[in-house]
Amino acid sequence: MTLFLIFSSAVILIFISLLHVYWAFGGRWGTSATFPVKEDGASTEIVPPTLLTLIVAFFILFFSIILLAQSGYLPFYHADTLTKWGSVLIASIFTLRAIGDFNYVGIFKRFKGTHFSKYDTWMYIPLFLYLAISFVVAVIV
Repeated sequence: MTLFLIFSSAVILIFISLLHVYWAFGGRWGTSATFPVKEDGASTEIVPPTLLTLIVAFFILFFSIILLAQSGYLPFYHADTLTKWGSVLIASIFTLRAIGDFNYVGIFKRFKGTHFSKYDTWMYIPLFLYLAISFVVAVIV
């Protein structure tokens, strides 16, 4: 079970990283539910610079490497204090994202009738909690 949890989370993170690279170079697939919408219907969407999107892609890929290293699945890098505390930090980041900002994103969001909020409730929040759990399990096991 642990093997499935760790590898599925790593694959998900790699996919999300590649998706960010795709977006950085102009791809539009999947962007319709990427940004929350304000209560007046105005989009909060910003167009992040290419470099920033690539940096996010790098960090998400790096998260998958930390997860695999902490779990002992990277033969060239073994778990150490850096991967342990990195995993705790990443699990905290994913948990905080799942909790949200109490307005547009997360479990406690106030604005719930938008296209984004439906994706947030049914896909993003469970995904972030799943990823957070995988990092916690990697530290514990």
